[in-house]
Amino acid sequence: MAKIQPLPAASSPPSCSPSADEPQILQKQAAYTVWMKSLVFNGNGCTVYGADGGVAFRVDNYGCRGGREVFFMDRAGKTLIRIQRKSFGVFRRWEACRYLDDGEETRPWFSVQKAGKNGAAARIHGCGRTFAIDECARKSDYKITGADGAVAAAIERKQTASGVVLGEDVRTLTVGSGTDHLLALGLVVICGLMNRCL
Repeated sequence: MAKIQPLPAASSPPSCSPSADEPQILQKQAAYTVWMKSLVFNGNGCTVYGADGGVAFRVDNYGCRGGREVFFMDRAGKTLIRIQRKSFGVFRRWEACRYLDDGEETRPWFSVQKAGKNGAAARIHGCGRTFAIDECARKSDYKITGADGAVAAAIERKQTASGVVLGEDVRTLTVGSGTDHLLALGLVVICGLMNRCL
């Protein structure tokens, strides 16, 4: 089986740090390959590959496409984030809760709602830090920017080393240094849910 290799990454500013009891994946810049297909037969979700070409994370939605709840897991199947759609009429938003090492769910970590015609806005609970997701509606290329306008992460269609652009369902996520990788990956998953790709 061929390995899927990501492209080199770009840098970005750090994200808001969580409380002392919450784990955080703050690493130097990294690139992930996001395949918008589930590893579960007849499942809806996506698979995230690391720099080594192996499965790093997976997202499974055991209900229908665009369901109300998905689980973001590591390669061993341990739940890291639970994402739920909260609907209050026209005020639809998605809320993410992080899981601790002992499997206990924490308070809501961040929430995302549509902003404008083609974008979304994310707010981290507790510290109030915000991110804008520009042009995420029905596009496979978009950027996640902080309140200061600096790019925290970018996603685009995957290109092979020889320059061949792969299909719409294979993407490269570049996460900048100092940005929480789970936050960036969670925002990409929510964009997939908003666009009914998962």
